[in-house]
Amino acid sequence: MSQSEISDRLASVRSRIAAAAAADKRDAACVTLIAVSKTFGPDRIAPALEAGHRVFGENRVQEAKAKWPALKDRYPDTRLHLIGPLQSNKAKEAVSLFDAIHTIDRARIAEAIAEEMVKRGRRPELFIEVNTGEEPQKAGVLPKETAGLLRLCREELKLDIAGLMCIPPMDEAPAIHFAFLAKLAGELGLANLSMGMSADFEMAVQFGATHVRVGSEIFGQRG
Repeated sequence: MSQSEISDRLASVRSRIAAAAAADKRDAACVTLIAVSKTFGPDRIAPALEAGHRVFGENRVQEAKAKWPALKDRYPDTRLHLIGPLQSNKAKEAVSLFDAIHTIDRARIAEAIAEEMVKRGRRPELFIEVNTGEEPQKAGVLPKETAGLLRLCREELKLDIAGLMCIPPMDEAPAIHFAFLAKLAGELGLANLSMGMSADFEMAVQFGATHVRVGSEIFGQRG
């Protein structure tokens, strides 16, 4: 995909974010567009960087480690977000590579991240992932356990938690989950909401999303 096509797609997504924000009387500048580059190689990502975009999301630590250090060398102001599940044995690499981690969902992960942050002197922006649909096969802390995990992060581990993240169930209306996450964040005193993907990011913005994770609308369909 050419740089001009990627640039046009980015502009289209930004325009749609702006329209959704305006409909909710919000400033579009308060919404961070995370271009989800998982499964795409440097040849597909580079045009987006050339077009000026600097915030990207990856699902897997190993995949990101293989392609992003060289890209970050060329574009040092890039911010990389981990939006996929994290295993505790990958915490070292995650803290070293990522500028934000959206998927803290249990004490063991929080503890591993806290330990590596001290060792490495890096403090990525952190989100707690909430399993709003309470799906047994899906990552994320259960809603009723979110306050306890947040308390552990804040009081025992001294972690600054920026907000909450969710991925709604495929077979349910996302609006219900966006509204629920926004309410939960408000109750917990958290300002940021990572929610909304290519199919529903405009709706997420209208429910208060501060970070939307958009892949196929920017890079095209994955193989």
